[in-house]
Amino acid sequence: MPRKTLRRWLPDPHKMVDSRAIRWMGPLLKDPNLFHINRTSISASFFIGLFCAFLPIPGQTLVAAILALTFRTNLPLAMALIWISNPLTIAPMFLFSYGVGVLLLGQNTTPFNIELTWDWAAAQGEVILLPLLIGSLICGLVSGGLGYLIIHQLWRWKVIKNWEIRKKKRSIKALENQD
Repeated sequence: MPRKTLRRWLPDPHKMVDSRAIRWMGPLLKDPNLFHINRTSISASFFIGLFCAFLPIPGQTLVAAILALTFRTNLPLAMALIWISNPLTIAPMFLFSYGVGVLLLGQNTTPFNIELTWDWAAAQGEVILLPLLIGSLICGLVSGGLGYLIIHQLWRWKVIKNWEIRKKKRSIKALENQD
């Protein structure tokens, strides 16, 4: 089930490699592990995608792609999972990450009024940036680690379940053949 479901959802590797948008990467995309669907590759891609989703930087997709290329995991899945942090979810995610960072650093939360000026952004950046970065890294590591473990165990459970179903079918056939 996991492999068949993921094949349906993920783009065709041949179409991706031939795409004009990423064709310039050439030999980097020839590694079959970048599109392989197995328990290890998918679990690692979940870690990378969820970790990068919490990074408070522009270019999360690029970071996820570089990490997937480096660790030779499923590239499309790692890049797709960063979209968990989309325009609707990014504010609550970063607010939570900031809260975790403040808690870990033992600081007090800073109340603020938003002003759209560079002076305000620079002043708030000095106060908010460190707790946000620390909190984002911790939240990314925890969510990535949980994603890795959950996917790894679900995949294992599904494989064992399929083995048991096949075993039952074989034993039923064997009983029918004896009659």
